[in-house]
Parts: sequence; structure tokens; C-alpha cells
Amino acid sequence: MASRMAGLTRGLVAAGLLALASGPLEAATFSAERGLNLDLWDTWPNEAEWSRDGVLLPYPEWRRKLNLSELTQLKGTGFDFLRMPVDPIPFLSPKAEHLRERLLVSVLEGVRTINAAGLKVIVDLHPIPRGADRFAGVEELLRDDALFERYLGLVRDMGRTLSGEDPERVAFELMNEPVTGCEGAEGAAWDEQLGRLFAAARSSAPRTTLVLSGACWGSAQGLSALNPNTIPDDNILWAFHSYDPFILTTQGALWAGDFIRYVTGIPYPPHEHKSELAVAVGKARGRIRADAPFMRRSGMLDYLDEQIDGVDTEAELEAQMDAPFKTVADWAARHGVDPQNILLGEFGMIRQEYQNPDVIPGEWRAAYIRDMIEKAEERGFAWSIWGYGGAFGIVEEFGGKPAEDDVLRMIRSLEK
Repeated sequence: MASRMAGLTRGLVAAGLLALASGPLEAATFSAERGLNLDLWDTWPNEAEWSRDGVLLPYPEWRRKLNLSELTQLKGTGFDFLRMPVDPIPFLSPKAEHLRERLLVSVLEGVRTINAAGLKVIVDLHPIPRGADRFAGVEELLRDDALFERYLGLVRDMGRTLSGEDPERVAFELMNEPVTGCEGAEGAAWDEQLGRLFAAARSSAPRTTLVLSGACWGSAQGLSALNPNTIPDDNILWAFHSYDPFILTTQGALWAGDFIRYVTGIPYPPHEHKSELAVAVGKARGRIRADAPFMRRSGMLDYLDEQIDGVDTEAELEAQMDAPFKTVADWAARHGVDPQNILLGEFGMIRQEYQNPDVIPGEWRAAYIRDMIEKAEERGFAWSIWGYGGAFGIVEEFGGKPAEDDVLRMIRSLEK
């Protein structure tokens, strides 16, 4: 039944698009080049509090700390667009049901503020994994049929909210990082869901550029598994994310598995900082021996050696970092997708895990981000760095304190 419904939905959308022949959609109306992701949350309020005045609104939460002047400074740094993550769960929660229209209006106000600063904006519906503080997360949205239907309703409502804005300045991303497999039954399921998301958005936002991605957490592999010709539209940006190599970009993160939390201080590029690399690996081995679960220690030590062996020469590092770009470029060539319609929607290097004393030097982070930018731009892809503040912050660290300015200075130095 789901397959037949998805096919019917796509057919209806295709027919609807053909009916617009008197005013055809332009391909990729929204053009992007250099961007930055805004913060999803700062305070992470528990869902139990969402009904109280002042907890959710204004929305998204960055609107409480960033004003027009500060957004304009980002324009001056060299960014031409911002990717604005919007957590969809408050729109679906019974705790905030009475706020739904006000939340939509508040998102629109955020869009208009960004545009007023001279920046374009991608409104990114950005579900995250479920935690103890919320009734659902991205996995539940994808696996619960009734909840996914409600999410489709939100996509339609958000599309309607954005449909009156200048399509050259506002785009709409339908789901961040779907947590499902790229191939087999899971890949087929995402193909159907992506088609239904597209249909929902296009039904209410006929002129707005839509941002779509593949499965496998929005990876290059996920994008390469899609056939873009199944989407009856050219007004699309195709997105992928890359945090390769993981051993460098997410070191110390507590949310990224039980291994990487023990690894901090790995320099970039490793082959140019051999003494710092040796010290960092030694400390990581010591943490694993002292703190990791006893039955996991041997395996973690072997895995650490394997990961370091994959990045400690220039050739190995280059191969890992280049692989997702090559995958996407090959996919684009195979399907006739213009590279200008491809977005590296997220990439970055962690600065500091929350409450972890270890801080990655700004010069290492700037060097990594610069190299990723070069790989994107030499292929004609747009990009947006993760992110404004927090663990990966390039403007702020935790608590609103300024981060080291190495990355921002590097962005300012880029050739136009």
C-alpha cells in the first residue's frame, strides 16, 4: 500500500508540474556559494517545558542572541547564505500544539531577518536522535507511519509559510541526515519517503528551491544511491555531508560512539605535526587502558592504530578527504546534475566537546576547513560550515564566548 501511495503521489505531483507549463519553474532558482550553519539549540529545553511562555519563542533559539548587525557581520566575513536548522519536533509535540502557527511565523521572521542582513537562507528541517527530553527523534519520524504523515503535514505548512518569499533568497531543506541505510529495503524505503516529502513541499511551495539528500545520514554514499531523475523537477539542490576523517573531525565527542571520546589532540594535518600526533596517540591509548570497558580495550586500541594509520601520511589523508567529493562528482556526471546544484551542507572540525578541557587549536581547524573548501570549490559545489557556535563553533564557543578567529580570518582571505 505504501508503495502504491508513493507512486500515486509522485504521479499527481508530476501532473501538477506539467500543468504549470504556462509558467515553468526555473532550474535551481536559489544559488548558493559559501555558507554557515546557525545553531540548532543553545539551552536544549526539556519537552516538558515547551508549553510555558518564553521557552520556545522566539524560534529558532538563535534569534534571542543574534541581531541584524551580527548577521550583517557574517555577510562581511564572506558568507552569502546561512543554513538555518529548525528542530521539527516542537511542531509535532502535544506540549506545543497551541504554538504551531506562532512557531511558523517566528521561523519566517528569522528568514526575513537573515535576508535583511544581505544573506540568503536555507530553512533546514533538522530532526535529531530522540533523547530523554523529547517524545520522538529522526528515527521515529522515519519508522512510525503515523508520525511521518504528521511530518509531511509540517513540510506542507512550512512550504506554505515560505512560498511567498523571494525564491532567489530562500530555499527549503526537507529533512536533515535521514538515519537509514543506503541500499536494499532501507534504501528503497527512503526513496519512497523522499518522493513523498518532495510532493508535500512542492504542493505548497511551487517556486521554492528544495534541498534534498540521500540516506546514510545524508552522506555522499547516500546521495550516490539516489536516481535524481525520479524527482520530476529541476528546481533542486542536492546535498551531502562529510566529516571525514572521523578520527580528526569528531575527536572527544561523547555522542559519537564509545571509542572517539577517548581520542583528543590529533593534529591537522597529522603528517606535518608528528610530535603532537605521537603525544595525542599516547594519551588516547592511556585513556582507553584506564577508562574504557575492560572487554573493549584491546579492540579499541587496535581500532585506534587502524584509524591513525589511515591518516598519518599525506597520500592517505588526501584519499580519505577526497573520496566523498569524488563519489558525488561521479554521481553528478552520471545523471547530468549541474555541479552548481550540489551543496556540501555540513562539514567542520570539532573545537571542544562540552565540559571537556581539551581544545583543538584554531589553526588546525582553519587548515582542515580550508582544505575541504578547496575540494568543494574546485568541483563547483557550494558549501556551508558546521557551525556558528558550540562544540564545532567557528564564531562562538559554549556560553556565547568568542571562539578563536582563525577560521573566520581564513574565510575572509578566500578569493572571490
